[in-house]
Amino acid sequence: MLSRIRALIIKELLAILRDKKSRFVLIVPPLVQLFVFSFAATQEAKNQSLAILNLDRGQSAFLLEQKFTAARTFTKIIHLGNPSEISPIIQTQQAIAVLSIPQDFSSNITKEKEAVASLILDGRKTNTAQIVQGYALRIINEFQQELPNNKNKSVQIVTRNWFNPNLDFRWYTVPSLVCILTTLISLLVTGLSVAREREMGTFDQLLVSPLHPLEILIGKALPALIIAMLEGTFMVLAAIFLMRVPFNGSLLLLYGSMMVFLLAIIGIGLFISSLSMTQQQAILGAFVFLVPAVILSGYASPIENMPPWLQIITRGNPLRYFMTIVRGIFLKDINAFMVWRQTWPMAIIALITLSTATWLFKKRME
Repeated sequence: MLSRIRALIIKELLAILRDKKSRFVLIVPPLVQLFVFSFAATQEAKNQSLAILNLDRGQSAFLLEQKFTAARTFTKIIHLGNPSEISPIIQTQQAIAVLSIPQDFSSNITKEKEAVASLILDGRKTNTAQIVQGYALRIINEFQQELPNNKNKSVQIVTRNWFNPNLDFRWYTVPSLVCILTTLISLLVTGLSVAREREMGTFDQLLVSPLHPLEILIGKALPALIIAMLEGTFMVLAAIFLMRVPFNGSLLLLYGSMMVFLLAIIGIGLFISSLSMTQQQAILGAFVFLVPAVILSGYASPIENMPPWLQIITRGNPLRYFMTIVRGIFLKDINAFMVWRQTWPMAIIALITLSTATWLFKKRME
């Protein structure tokens, strides 16, 4: 069995790598897209969550808190009780920012001294953090203008960006594109595999060969996994050495989660390939899945911006979980437990997609 699967794997790899067009598609377009989208992609911020730590019980602090609470940008306000709660809120991405009001805020305003509040932003969401920071500065300015004798009073907000101090937009975009482009390659390679056999007339030869349907499926899946892992490695190296995005996490965790993610995508690709009679149909099927998957991954807009029913649908999207893992490993060195929390849903999706693809493949061969 192993020798037959190995022969089929070698055959699949040679069929892809010997074709000049296939080699071109695997290398040049992803690199071009990485550079283009890194600079061209933009986002907006709305329906964000804000955490507030108000250590001052004075009137001015209360009014400032109400100003932020009433802002349309923040639809969810989380009230904190002590400074130790700030880190978990940002770490787990429950809020885009934490507004910290010190104990002497109101008294400093009364004494006409400089009153300083802090805004801690999640720098992993670079564009969103920049917009939220602009909103915060506008709210502070409005708050100061409404103070009596405001010309003699100074209110300042000090901002700090965790995980991306300079809010370099590429630090957010490039890791996301590593996920998207790896998905594209693995989906196309698997989506075209069976369809190519049918179009070239060699699928019937597989049917009369000693290969079992499950062996054929494994022989189609493993080359795609190998190519996608190599493509992912290429994209990660390009992100680190060409785009200068810092890599702070574990390669072992990255590749472990990448393998689970790719198995889920390969299952989808084989499902599409089993349904398609031609390579053109397979390509169309791949893009029918890819566009919604990217939109629902949290790349184009934060998932919390979406309607509740759509947020439930995103739970079936493996790209959503892998994108969270890659950003976390690149920018903040997330631990194995946090990676596992995002990996086990992908494992379930992989089990479902691969099982469904196997069932459909066997049915189409009957």
